Amino acid sequence: MDAEPSAAPPAGSMISREEAQSIIKKIVSFSKADEVSAGLGTVYQTDVRFAANQMSTSGGVIFGNLGVTSTIGKKHAVATTNDFSDESLRQVVERSEALARLSPDDPENMPGLGPQTYLPVQGFFESTANLTPEDRAKAALTALEPARKAGDLATAGFIIVNVGAGALGNSRGLFAYNRSTNVNYTVTVRTADGTGSGWAGGEHPDWKQVDFAALSKHAINKARLSRSPVAIEPGKYTTILEPQAVGDLVQLIGGSLAARAADEGRSAFTKTGGGNKIGEQIVDKRVTIFSDPQDPQLLGQPYDGQGFPLSRQVWVENGILKQLFYSRFWAQKQGKEATGGPNSIKMQGGNTSMDEMIKSTPRGVLVTRLWYLRQVDPRTILNTGLTRDGTFLIENGKISKSIKNFRFNESPLFMLNNIEAIGPSVRIGGTENGGPIVMPALKVRDFNFTSLSDAV
Repeated sequence: MDAEPSAAPPAGSMISREEAQSIIKKIVSFSKADEVSAGLGTVYQTDVRFAANQMSTSGGVIFGNLGVTSTIGKKHAVATTNDFSDESLRQVVERSEALARLSPDDPENMPGLGPQTYLPVQGFFESTANLTPEDRAKAALTALEPARKAGDLATAGFIIVNVGAGALGNSRGLFAYNRSTNVNYTVTVRTADGTGSGWAGGEHPDWKQVDFAALSKHAINKARLSRSPVAIEPGKYTTILEPQAVGDLVQLIGGSLAARAADEGRSAFTKTGGGNKIGEQIVDKRVTIFSDPQDPQLLGQPYDGQGFPLSRQVWVENGILKQLFYSRFWAQKQGKEATGGPNSIKMQGGNTSMDEMIKSTPRGVLVTRLWYLRQVDPRTILNTGLTRDGTFLIENGKISKSIKNFRFNESPLFMLNNIEAIGPSVRIGGTENGGPIVMPALKVRDFNFTSLSDAV
């Protein structure tokens, strides 16, 4: 349903703990299955969109969704609804049971979790929940006003704000509830001659932590600097990647951390001859990568989609693979302890500034961000993709010229074995995979650019 944007979420737009518990209790009471579980959530989403130096849309929408999973023997199925009335709840339970009876047996089906204890995570901020339309408009003007004033720039961007709550529960007594807020800002600036492009993005649960003016200025400066790019030969270059570019690539490691894939020989972390590489040095000793919902830079979800508690998990420590993610099924099969997956990911930072990285580079490439990443080989996490929105040549410790974009073939593991310098870690504006991501800038050797791209 549509809602008029206001200084606070409309009444009833965010489900309370008590309301969620009541709905789940009703679902359990309506169920005739061996086991039933439910996940529900409500979100009040507001946004501002702008393009061609003009504000184009502003609005608010309330979303609600409920999914019910019924298990009969080893069969299970899900049915969904956005109607939380008693009659609708009864119907969605019956529908999920009917679908379950038609489903094939799932040999890997696991019984639902019982009651769990979750870490407290402060991911809900009143600064975000109580925004007004004027607040969002003022943030958009940090890009619109300087672009209009310049006369030779065109900007487009999107500010999206989510204020929501979600819950999980089942017939075994599990109940989890979490409130959260989120702000995401992305802005692109193009030059009038069509040759220059700049981009910046920011994301955080707390509106006050997103520096709209600084991000807009960054995108504008990149657009101006990237005018009239020249072509240089593809090849392996010393490369400085801004935090966004690092995150675009390094977060792909999170998708390869499943112990099952490693144990079955389908992963970069498969050990030659069988087993996995836990305990082995896989990247530079300065690299530590972890997930932690309580980390103040991450503030992630305290549980996963099954209600499994999430806590601090160190995946790589001082370059050594410390652990992999064991699902409940695979943990039981292998005699291991189940762990939460990498729902958020952070790489520990260093203390080298971008300016210092550039000054120390006789010849190299500076990359703003990467996009359109696609996997080439899961056994090495090799991906191909393109640079975008500001790629520059560094000569004699200075940015000398804008260069045309490259296609690259690179693995985050290769890159993290070629580190020359590490910057401070910052929360980035999101990646193709989503989730809270915190990454540093990196200076690396031999980043593999394979061909030129004519895209701006």
